[in-house]
Amino acid sequence: MNDSVTAGVAGPRALVQDLSFYYGTFKALKRLNMPIADRRVTALIGPSGCGKSTFLRCFNRMHDLQPGARYEGSIILHPEDIDLVGREVDPIDVRMRIGMVFQKPNPFPTSIADNVTYGLRLRGMKSRTQLAHAVEQALRGAALWDEVKDRLHSSALALSGGQMQRLCIARALATNPEMILFDEPTSALDPIATAKIEELIAALREQVTVLIVTHNMQQAARISDFTAFMFLGELIEYASTATLFTNPSQKRTEDYITGRYG
Repeated sequence: MNDSVTAGVAGPRALVQDLSFYYGTFKALKRLNMPIADRRVTALIGPSGCGKSTFLRCFNRMHDLQPGARYEGSIILHPEDIDLVGREVDPIDVRMRIGMVFQKPNPFPTSIADNVTYGLRLRGMKSRTQLAHAVEQALRGAALWDEVKDRLHSSALALSGGQMQRLCIARALATNPEMILFDEPTSALDPIATAKIEELIAALREQVTVLIVTHNMQQAARISDFTAFMFLGELIEYASTATLFTNPSQKRTEDYITGRYG
């Protein structure tokens, strides 16, 4: 890892320290260390099976749903210094603070409005006025309001694939998260929908910290501020995106981004 860049990430939102993760006896992640810059986009790149998605899902404790999952090390969320993978921390609380958008759009089979307010209603919000305001704000934040404002009570399943993915982003934004995780969010979308999602992610850095897994190095170069290259469960290199793609310090990074393997 580039220590000068690590030191230069002023006031990181999260700090990964000696993080390892096990599926039973298999060690999928091996002592990862890196900062997650506040209100910036950090991309995770690397060949299939290198641990990108496994790493991403540590942040909101998705692995807790699998038997035999085990964490070592820590992910410290600032400014409260909460260890997101600590045993004393409730995974439900973590997921309320850290939203996630998956590879394939997964709207609930309910109305557009009900999709957006799902997390808020779980938290006990009942005021129709507050919920309506939250729906508008979240849909505006996901650049979807103008397209759906006249059919908020229609089924979310009637939307296009790209609209569904932006609805999932709105659903994540509605609870005012500190961080949003994206797991290859455009891999199932056409080029036009992909461009809209990329524009949206680039804009989101104004209000929330973003961590994105992408198989597309051009996408990482376009939308991220920092990039981490992973290989076989290890963090090989972390740097500003401009530095990593133009002047990588590790030969394995250079070989990957120039297409020699992966």
